[in-house]
Amino acid sequence: MADKVIATIVGARPQFIKSAPVSRALAGHFREVLIHTGQHYDHGMSDVFFEEMNIRKPDFHLGIGGGLHGEQTGRMLIEIEKVFTEVKPNCVLVYGDTNSTLAGALSAAKAGIPLAHVEAGLRSYNRAMPEEINRVLTDHVSTFLFCPTDVSVANLEKEGISSGVHRVGDVMYDALLHNMELARGRSQVLSRLDVKRSEYALATVHRAANTDDRDRMSSILEGLGKLKARVIFPVHPRTRKMMQEWGLSVNFNVQLIEPVGYFDMLILQENSNCILTDSGGVQKEAYLFGVRCITLREETEWVETVSAGWNRLVGADTQRIIETHASWHPQTERLPLYGDGHSAEEICRVLVSALE
Repeated sequence: MADKVIATIVGARPQFIKSAPVSRALAGHFREVLIHTGQHYDHGMSDVFFEEMNIRKPDFHLGIGGGLHGEQTGRMLIEIEKVFTEVKPNCVLVYGDTNSTLAGALSAAKAGIPLAHVEAGLRSYNRAMPEEINRVLTDHVSTFLFCPTDVSVANLEKEGISSGVHRVGDVMYDALLHNMELARGRSQVLSRLDVKRSEYALATVHRAANTDDRDRMSSILEGLGKLKARVIFPVHPRTRKMMQEWGLSVNFNVQLIEPVGYFDMLILQENSNCILTDSGGVQKEAYLFGVRCITLREETEWVETVSAGWNRLVGADTQRIIETHASWHPQTERLPLYGDGHSAEEICRVLVSALE
């Protein structure tokens, strides 16, 4: 099997994390070629993850960061096609819902190469989100659809997709279990920021629907600034850029910091008393850590965290952000929604069986 080639395409921070356990599982069964599109291109959002998680360096770094969605996706298509011509993969593996995901999916489909999509079947049902378009289109050209939850399987069934669908659990859970002990031993982020367990809230904002809308961004910052809590806010480069352009500031209780590495982020999540975010991955990790999550969106692709009573959707409404943080605490037990931490092994098993 080691003569079979799998081309793995990553480009954004969550994809580096998701790919690590799968790459470990694939080793010895396939020759994996790692292609980094460069979608996240600064050190704090990209290189540091390869370094601290001991992920091998990409075989190809396409260096395609920035630009409008169409331009970025188009440039990725051109460069990925060149790589496929050189390495001739037997299967292409993509993760999540970014422009890198869609570019990899379309490149594979055009070249007639089997496509595997990890995190298939997620739906927010908001077609205004670029991520929703990316995930829907990717699913509809995929050969192997690796779903994290029963809900994601049901979503695909509604769209007439049943062939090649596998409910494998969530590779982010695999990654979290693998990395938490390392994080606890290595991260000094709590002492560096002079915070203690349960004495702060953690905020992240990066989705275009929030960052590119001045009113929404202003309302979110006002809400964070009126919380009766210290708020640690690692600021995504896109968010910082728009805040500067619009002259938006925050109250003294909100501490803006540079993006942090994966280990630091895990520790900040585990020890916070509340997480406020528009990130799908962070919502899910909040659930896995048993930390209440307030989602700064009107919808979520991780609907089961809401149904389970550990996630509340508040949008960008200042008053709802303040009131939910002040008065809401989960009252239900956390169910094992995301598998047993062996999702990567199941993905590998399916691919070995199919491609032998």
